[in-house]
Amino acid sequence: MFGYVLPSERHLNPEDQARFRAAYCGLCRVLGERYGLAARCILNYDFTFLALLLWPPEVEEAVCRPCIAHPVHGRECLPANPALELAADCSVILAWWQARDALADPGGGKLAYRALSGALSGAYERASSCRPAFDSGTREQMERLGRLERENCPTMDEPADTFARLLSGVSAEVADPVKRRVLEQLLYHLGRWIYLVDAADDLAGDFASGSYNPLIPRFSLYSGALPEEAKETLAASLDHSIRLMGAAFELWDFGLWSNIIRATIYEGLFLVGKSVLDRTFHARRWPRSALGRSKETL
Repeated sequence: MFGYVLPSERHLNPEDQARFRAAYCGLCRVLGERYGLAARCILNYDFTFLALLLWPPEVEEAVCRPCIAHPVHGRECLPANPALELAADCSVILAWWQARDALADPGGGKLAYRALSGALSGAYERASSCRPAFDSGTREQMERLGRLERENCPTMDEPADTFARLLSGVSAEVADPVKRRVLEQLLYHLGRWIYLVDAADDLAGDFASGSYNPLIPRFSLYSGALPEEAKETLAASLDHSIRLMGAAFELWDFGLWSNIIRATIYEGLFLVGKSVLDRTFHARRWPRSALGRSKETL
């Protein structure tokens, strides 16, 4: 999984910050309730953001619930709803297919993926039965992505398009035709951005291990670092995806989540992308509050 989709904290008031934390904790709780304790290990900010995009117009009050990570005081979390359930289902499906894809790749270092695949096997069966269309689309796009990797695809656009199509498939679960179209576009460009940011973040490790990374053939790299010209080209491509996300965002009223979504698209993604390209991004250093501390990490 990833974890790159974070709002910029400085544009959020205390109420928005608390609401975002409550959504993050709510998704964690829904993962546990639907799929067991092991499923909570795949919790990330990206699917929290997805839940915000899918949220119904009303937002219930957060409630304090026991938390295994904070057993003394518990945590404020938003109650289960269709948006959190859909985000949980899709995160399980994607995590399982990513683990299976990693196990199919040549090379060692697969113990973690084997453990994840085993731990999620039952959860995957339940999630795929709830979301068969998303499961089928994810399998199709992951198989296509695997073929491109085996062929050492020389462009970054084709594999990025594949992952973008995968993520945009979530929009098919939305009933409202206008919102579905908005989310199809927004999630497509978000998926493209995530794939390319992840490629940049993994570049040094992929180069050292000989694993496929679309940036290596695209820029004819002879080391695990991007030269400045390549970095500028990639940054321009990432920024273009963000601008298209913004254009889609402006076509729908996301209610109480609008400020958080806006702070993510219009600044958070730029900050994360910049830190990845500057090689200063470390996911574990982003705060426990589930908000980006740009002053400390970027």
